[in-house]
Amino acid sequence: MSGSIARTRFVLAVVIAVGRRPSLWVIAIRQMLLLAPRGWIRRFPFLPLPSQDYLAFRSVTQYGKGDHPPRPQDVVEYLTWCAQMRRIASE
Repeated sequence: MSGSIARTRFVLAVVIAVGRRPSLWVIAIRQMLLLAPRGWIRRFPFLPLPSQDYLAFRSVTQYGKGDHPPRPQDVVEYLTWCAQMRRIASE
């Protein structure tokens, strides 16, 4: 499977996983915009997706290797953690 097809499937799986959790919608949009590279609006696919370098870095820090395929549940757990940290910081 090509990289772009795999990435598209992963993005769709993440959208479905996050879509089932309305409490994460706002934080998901916030994180997507924070992690998007500058000028994303001028480059195909015209979506605020994190750079491949960032995703590889996150893969290494989470799994120990940069080529480990991510799981949608990992994104849900990350967004849940972001929401918790935001609540703690605002206390």
